[in-house]
Amino acid sequence: MCLAIPARVLEIDGHTAYVDFGHGTIRKVDISLVNVKKGQYVLVHVGYAIQVLDEEEAKETLKIFEEAFRSHNPS
Repeated sequence: MCLAIPARVLEIDGHTAYVDFGHGTIRKVDISLVNVKKGQYVLVHVGYAIQVLDEEEAKETLKIFEEAFRSHNPS
């Protein structure tokens, strides 16, 4: 099973980008497989952006992840 998570592109530097997975979780990923612009959302798998996502789809997916993790980690 594979897991890919949506993230918003904050900065681009050549074939790499800094992306935000939400709640301040920022990581550097390889974007050489996609044609993406700052502000767009990408689907990230093991450090690679593998697909550009529609903003609405990305936000809905992030919401589902947040709800799933919240139900397993009550605060």
